[in-house]
Order: sequence, then C-alpha cells, then structure tokens
Amino acid sequence: MPEIVIQLPNLEAKDRIEIEARVNGQKKTYHYRVEIFAWEECKEPHKEHALCLKDMIENYDHDWRLLQIGQATDKNVQVVFKNRLEN
Repeated sequence: MPEIVIQLPNLEAKDRIEIEARVNGQKKTYHYRVEIFAWEECKEPHKEHALCLKDMIENYDHDWRLLQIGQATDKNVQVVFKNRLEN
C-alpha cells in the first residue's frame, strides 16, 4: 500500500482525522482515528504492555481497523485506526 506521511500537531485522545485527496482527478475522503491508550487503563495492571495493548485493540470499535501502532512511552501508546467502510 502506498503511503503519504503528513506531520500533525500534538493530538489528544480520541482525535479524529479526515483526509481529502484527489486520485486521478476524483476527490476521495479518508477517515482516521488516533487513540492514546494509557497503560493505567489495563484491566490487569501487572500484564505486559504488549498483551494489554492486544486486549485493548481486540475490544475496540469493530467499525475501525488497526492501521499503525506508535512508539510506546512509560504512560501510554498512540494507535491509529482507519474506518473499515473505506477501501
């Protein structure tokens, strides 16, 4: 899949991003959602971060698919989802 990298300002939890682009002259809109998952939200705080993140993603809104996992910090991890209804 081709990629376009767009630098964004600092985002807050549950920010949604809408991208409009022209492909072969046709306007297309793409919907993305950025989530910031805090490690303190883990149901089992003693669980490894990777397993905790896996649980959070599996239980996420099924209208959105995982697109990218950002670099984790000691407090949270940023995750990008894309609307499943789009190509």
